[in-house]
Amino acid sequence: MSDGAGAGGAAPAAVLDGGGASYDGFERVRAVADAVLYEGYLLYPYRRSSPKNRVRWQFGVLLPRDWVERDGPLTPGISGSADSWYQRTECLVRARADAVVRVRVRYLQMQDKQVEAADPEGRHRPVESLRTADGAAHLSFEEAVPREAELVLPLAELVRGGRGAPVGAAAGVESEPLPKAAGRILRRRHEVRATTTVGAEPLAPGLYRLRVRTEHTGDAADPRAPRDAALRQALIATHTLVGGDGLEFVSLIDPPQELAEHARGCRNAFTFPVLGGARQDSAPPAVMLSAPIILPDQPQVAPESPGDLHDAAEIDEILTLRTMLLTDEEKAEARATDPRAAQIVDRVDTMPREVFERLHGVIRSLTPVPAPGAPDAQRPAWWQEGGDEGLSPSTDTVLVAGVPVGAGSPVRLRPRLRGADAQDMFLDGRGAQVAAVFHDVDGSVRLAVTVDDDPAAELHGWYGRFHYFRPDEVEPLAPQAPPAAAGQAHDRLRRRPQT
Repeated sequence: MSDGAGAGGAAPAAVLDGGGASYDGFERVRAVADAVLYEGYLLYPYRRSSPKNRVRWQFGVLLPRDWVERDGPLTPGISGSADSWYQRTECLVRARADAVVRVRVRYLQMQDKQVEAADPEGRHRPVESLRTADGAAHLSFEEAVPREAELVLPLAELVRGGRGAPVGAAAGVESEPLPKAAGRILRRRHEVRATTTVGAEPLAPGLYRLRVRTEHTGDAADPRAPRDAALRQALIATHTLVGGDGLEFVSLIDPPQELAEHARGCRNAFTFPVLGGARQDSAPPAVMLSAPIILPDQPQVAPESPGDLHDAAEIDEILTLRTMLLTDEEKAEARATDPRAAQIVDRVDTMPREVFERLHGVIRSLTPVPAPGAPDAQRPAWWQEGGDEGLSPSTDTVLVAGVPVGAGSPVRLRPRLRGADAQDMFLDGRGAQVAAVFHDVDGSVRLAVTVDDDPAAELHGWYGRFHYFRPDEVEPLAPQAPPAAAGQAHDRLRRRPQT
């Protein structure tokens, strides 16, 4: 994962220390926090010319308020995929009276990398690209510098009214000469102005609601400027780590029953706080990660991942394979685009076979085999040889409202109101035909269906692309079509049996 280093350095933007012993809780979540920091920073194929890398900085972007609200007031949301001028985190914490709260605000500061060519008189002019005598290509691009600001404050002080501190970053200009006096690279950063305020509200003995609010406090250079220009003043991928000494955080996703009402009372805007730390850690949760993307409690970076691909939902194997297939010219452009892109390409080019093989897949956990005599003891475990014997998707049926439903059965789709995929909800009330009955590895059943009025339904059935629903998410329709004959798969595109 990213190590927090970058062009221009990574010195803290501000530090306010109110005392307290040393604390390393934030280091235990650094890998995930860095993945959040560089989420979408640069996407495959990692080249400047790629359309997806021309529209960047999509999460946790805090801009000047007059720019954000130029067309009207802002509507708060629970995550940061919309541009905002502030973030608000509220979370529950059990704490001693002498507890110390630590808040670390992290973000990227945009940096313009401008390549300039030199003429014989030593004058410089901006160019989009330049190839130097050593054969290296240099491209103008937008980089980013990681910034951190940490506030360390006694809980008692936060209860009395809270405390704030500036967390912005200064402007700067740096020049890097190119070989043989061919030109230079200028890196420019605009000032970023922001403030973080921390407060606490007692809810019950030993229980508090912590509030952390980070605001962009600067004015836009031009409130009507396009977004690309406004980003020069922005905090990008803004997120917050909250920890401390003598604290134990409460999950807002799955709070204890006695604290559920207090959890519902937490109001978060443009951020989503979750418990940090390892799932197997028996210690009470002592870190909260408030991110601009929705995460589960205790998110982890897969240990098999050899490095950051700038996509927190990354599929390492397929991205690695695709990067391997880039042409030499495409790899050269990626390396010239950004130092982090160069690291990705170099890592893929030199990846040992055993490291690549680890990306193919892993089983995190297995359902225990029932003890002899238990109700499910006779069902073979799916990972054992013969575990799927006797199952036939084309002929199996399942009872739905007392009606056997199998391949060929007409049904009406009724996805459940809670927990259903958004795409499934769009199909509510539509007629469909069951193509197969599948038994999942956890013992559950799924019905593969094609939608009746989908003009591509026959094509989907031909190559096996289906929608999947649970039996309790469909209604049987009459007449009941007989299941397909055993051992016979049907080519629905050509209406003839396959041999």
